[in-house]
This record gives sequence, C-alpha cells and structure tokens, in this order.
Amino acid sequence: MSDTVIRSIIIVGGGTAGWISAAVLSRFLDPKRCSITLIESEEIGTVGVGEATVPLMQHLNGLLGIDEREFVKATQGSFKLGIEFRDWGSIGNTHFHGFGDYGDAIEGIAPHHHWLKLRGEGDSTPIDEYSLPSAMARRGRFAPPSPDPASQTSFYRYAFHFDAILYARFLRTYCEQRGIRRVEGRVVNAELEGETGRIAAVLTADGQRHAADLFIDCSGFRGLLIEETLGTGYEDWRHWLPCDSAVVAPSAPVGPPAPYTLSTAREAGWQWRIPLQHRMGNGYVYSTRFTDDARARDLFTANVQGKLLADPRVLRFTTGRRRKFWNGNCVAIGLAGGFMEPLESTSIQLIQTAIARLIDYFPDRNWDPRIADEYNRVTTSEFERIRDFLILHYCLTRREDAPLWDYCRTMELPDTLAHKIETFRAAGRVPLLAEESYQEPSWVAIFAGNGFLPDRYDPLVDRIDSEKLRAGLAQRRRLLVRAAEAMPPHEVFIQRCCPAEAA
Repeated sequence: MSDTVIRSIIIVGGGTAGWISAAVLSRFLDPKRCSITLIESEEIGTVGVGEATVPLMQHLNGLLGIDEREFVKATQGSFKLGIEFRDWGSIGNTHFHGFGDYGDAIEGIAPHHHWLKLRGEGDSTPIDEYSLPSAMARRGRFAPPSPDPASQTSFYRYAFHFDAILYARFLRTYCEQRGIRRVEGRVVNAELEGETGRIAAVLTADGQRHAADLFIDCSGFRGLLIEETLGTGYEDWRHWLPCDSAVVAPSAPVGPPAPYTLSTAREAGWQWRIPLQHRMGNGYVYSTRFTDDARARDLFTANVQGKLLADPRVLRFTTGRRRKFWNGNCVAIGLAGGFMEPLESTSIQLIQTAIARLIDYFPDRNWDPRIADEYNRVTTSEFERIRDFLILHYCLTRREDAPLWDYCRTMELPDTLAHKIETFRAAGRVPLLAEESYQEPSWVAIFAGNGFLPDRYDPLVDRIDSEKLRAGLAQRRRLLVRAAEAMPPHEVFIQRCCPAEAA
C-alpha cells in the first residue's frame, strides 16, 4: 500500500487565525510524523485591536490544556457575559444578549411564552430580567458558574475580552514549545503543480521556497493562496450586511472594566466598546454608502470614552465568504475564508470551528474531492446561519432618522431568515436549521429586545393560572438578583484571580 499520509503542513500568516490553527493541529498531529510550519512577517500588522469572544473559547482553552487564569493574565483580558445593545431598534432602546437563557421550560413550554402571556396582561417587565448574565452585567458582577447543579448560578456561560496581539504572542509561545516551526518571511507568491493545479510551494520575499502537502491560508482579507493563487471566488453579502469599513483605536480605561461588550447603533453603522484590563478597544463599523470616512472618524472620536492611545485607522472589508473554503490542497481559515462584521463576536468562533472541522475531515494525499465538498457544505451552512442572525439585528429596526436604517428596514431578506421571522411572528418559535450557532434564546433576545413580538404565545401556557405564573416568575427575578449581588465586582474578581502585569 502506498504511503499517502500528510507529512507536512504550511500555515501562511500568523495572528489569531494562524496561531489557533497551529495550536489545534499540534494537539492532534504527531510532530514526528507531520511537520507544521507557520510563515509570518513582522512587516505585516494584525487587524485585531481588542477581541471579544463567545463561550466556545472556553472549550478551546480546555482542548489545548491552557489555564484560563494564565490566559487572561497574559492577554490583559476580562470576562464577558454577553453584549449590551443601545439604540438598536429605536433610539433609547437598550437590551442585552447574554450567554444564558431565561430559565428552565415551565411545564414543557419555553419561558418566553410565559413572559409573553404576562406581558399581554399588562406586565411590563423586560425579558432581560429573567437572564442571570443580564442581572450580573447590570451590577458589574462576575464569578464562574457554580459546580452545584442546584444553584441558580450553575447554568450560565461566559466568554472573554482580550488583546489580540498579546493573544497571538501567547499562542506562539505555546506552539513553539510543542514543535511548531516559525519562519519569518513575507510570502509573495505560490508555485502550482502543473498536472493537478494544487499548490506545491510558497515563495517568500527573500527567495526561499517552502514546499508542503497541505497549505492553510491565514493571510487575512487578501486571501493570498485561496484567492490570489487559486482564484476561488467570493460571494458578496453587502446587500444584506452593508457595512464595509471600520475606524478603530484603543483608548485609556475609564473606571473598572465592564463584564460585557457594548454595541451602540449610530447613523451609518454601530460602535463597539471592549473593556480590557489595560485599555479599551473601540471601533465604529459603518457603510461608505451612507457616510464618508471623515464623518465616521469624527463621530467615532466624539463617542470614545477616555483618551485615545493611538491615531484612529480605517479598515476596509467586504462581508461575505469564499465560494470554497477548501480548494485543492488549500484550506482558508479566518479572514481569508470570509468576513462578517463583529456584531456578535463570531470571528474567533469561525476560526475554531474551521480548524476543528479540518481535524474531523483531515485528508490524505489522495485528495478525495468528496471530503472537501462536505467540509465546504458544512462551513457554508455555518456562515449562512450566522449571517442571518446578524441581519436580524438590522432588519427589525424602527429607526427612521438615517438612510442606513431606512435601507435595512426595507431590504429583501434571505429566504431562510424570512422563514424564521414569519414563523416567530406566527407562533413565537424559531425554526432552527443545521449548523446553527445560536439557539432559540439568542434569537428571542434579539426579537424581544427590538420590540418584535409574535402574534400569540403558546396556548398551552393557559394551563397555568396567571397569578401562580406571575408569582413564580417574580420569584425567579428575586433569586437572580440575589445570586448576582452575592458575586464580587468584576474588577475585584480579576484582581484576586488573574491580574495582568502593567502594560
């Protein structure tokens, strides 16, 4: 039997995507049987100015055997309970998408249906008040979930904020200790095999040739291998997600770090605030169709808290995805594979799932196209489900104060999203498809938070007497407040457990 095992892998590009890919590959592949080389250049900066994540990040840390507190220390990190949205839907509106749900099902029916019934009877309690992460965030509290399954604090999840540059350095050290070879160099070209059209080697600016069996493209928006070399093609989603630029800059911290990301809708997009231990990460994501760079920069700087620590810089992007994420012997991961604005902090999630999927469908040198086809099918589906969730934040708007919001309110939607919206409108339920990243409570958080309520609640809720239901839900609110107030302030927990050294 001929030897068709993958013996060598080259990762083009470092940053978060490159070093996560290297770390996961080093976890599953024997370095004595498969060499892994990462090529990056100090000349090329990284996009990251402060990253927010989703709870899947905890799984990555566990998989790699990384101590969570050491990770937070090394990256000047903080903890994240969810995202607070301001001025989305309407000016003055505030709602919270937390990493948890609204409680257990009551007699088999999701809790938001019981909330809907009481709301119809005149109870104006926001649905956020049934979410533990929301109760903690409002009070600036944090502690890890309790190991006691009977505790009110045992069922929520959390994520992290961190400095992306420090995180790449942290992972680089991790990888080099595990046999990953790093090459300093700027990849300028690739050499193709004449018969197969697959990549044979990459060439660096200093004239070096680097050959491998498998190539991972982590070269960012450029897509040096997947697009410039292989001409894979790109599906543009700007007609649904019209923002195409961001102005970004860090600022000095003002007060203790909040345990959540802040997203504030602006006239032509939205502005983020990501609190770290040593600084604040800031950015204004906007559409050049509805504003210009100068106005965007002015609006951004006018709304940044704290002194700017660097001059604002502008990034360009096109929301969408490659037509193939795996083409030949090249797999694109991170921004090289596609980009969706960081409204729900999905960038690192998509890096994690992409490299995990590559492990699941790891090839040999027979390059059976059915393996790449399935990888591409599943990855495309994951991208499209996240795309729909992000579009939902825009299309529910009732704002009439700016052309962007007029466009979003009236734009034609993907069929999959239109079906979700109409099903929720009719029955208060969210039909979930394959490869969904967000489950029903997350969709409910955005629907209800933007004031989009269904035409009815589940009629089976009427089995419960209204007064009994009202008393039960009031008791849940009291228990959540009590649990949150028993936790330490977020900054106190950080100082006790994972304080970073001064920057």
